[in-house]
Amino acid sequence: MRNRARPLFVVGFAIAALLLIACRRDAPSTAAASTTSASLGEGSSATRAPAYAQSATALSPEDAAPSPSKTGGFDGAAAYDYTAKLVSFGPRPPASDAIHRTQDYLISQLKSFGCAVDEDNFNSQTPIGNVAMKNIIAKVHGTEDGIILLLTHYDTLRMPNFVGAEDGGSSTGLMLEEAKLLCAKHGESNSIWIAFLDGEEAQVSWTDTDSVYGSRELAARMAVSGDLKHVRAVVLADMIGQKNLHFPRESGSTKWLTDLVWTTAWRLGYDQIFLPSETAIEDDHQPFLRRGVAAVDIIDLSDYQNEDYWHTPRDTMDKISARNIAIVGHVILETVRQLQLKFN
Repeated sequence: MRNRARPLFVVGFAIAALLLIACRRDAPSTAAASTTSASLGEGSSATRAPAYAQSATALSPEDAAPSPSKTGGFDGAAAYDYTAKLVSFGPRPPASDAIHRTQDYLISQLKSFGCAVDEDNFNSQTPIGNVAMKNIIAKVHGTEDGIILLLTHYDTLRMPNFVGAEDGGSSTGLMLEEAKLLCAKHGESNSIWIAFLDGEEAQVSWTDTDSVYGSRELAARMAVSGDLKHVRAVVLADMIGQKNLHFPRESGSTKWLTDLVWTTAWRLGYDQIFLPSETAIEDDHQPFLRRGVAAVDIIDLSDYQNEDYWHTPRDTMDKISARNIAIVGHVILETVRQLQLKFN
């Protein structure tokens, strides 16, 4: 994917050490595995199937999603299956056939949930030339003028056989499930926008100008339209489904919003995953921070880097835990509720 989110340092609460980190940041259920294989259309024999089609295995009991009744109604198994479907399209760099199929799938799913859907087609000048991209925004209209903005990216690194099950896939599967739940609610005080961003990854090498194309486009368009001044908070999810999951606080994120997310997670009993340590990461939240909007990034890059899965063809569905997607989905759903109360 991109050389995009580059952690600059990690600070442990109990440790005074400073780590310098280089560039930052699949087993579906049995039903999802069969759906994934069938949808590829790559040939009848296993030897002809691409590597990402062969990575799906049954989830272990510890990685299975809990009942939605235990996670605030968030269905981790459904979010996991959405992730497997995305991976089944193959590598999804901007302007590829696979990302076009992904866009059609996202739009179809969102509309089936009853979401109002905006499609923002734009072109970005990149180191490989002018590239067509698309942001997809699901909107739940509220009674007031405030907006709570949730973000994920759905593109993948421009790398052969890179399908981004964790990096791009898991957070997008999560946000589809959030949309299913939130689009069913109407008339709450603040509107909720869920943006599926294209072009997060660098097209060549991560720089300020070769990264987060979709987020920069969305922030700019919202500034021009006047919507940006109504955004109360931005919550970004990125790399949230891996099995060995631990979130440090992203040190560049807005402190009060980070505190809200982390205290919510701890209250729900997830203090072993949401840690008090800190890291600095470049990601899709930054274009909003630069425009003075409160934003937080929920991401675990370092664990995936340490396993040597990040930005490699090994980022496949067998690395993903439906349980962990459910936990993060629960935290974001409850954070949205807390934000609604705060800005009512």
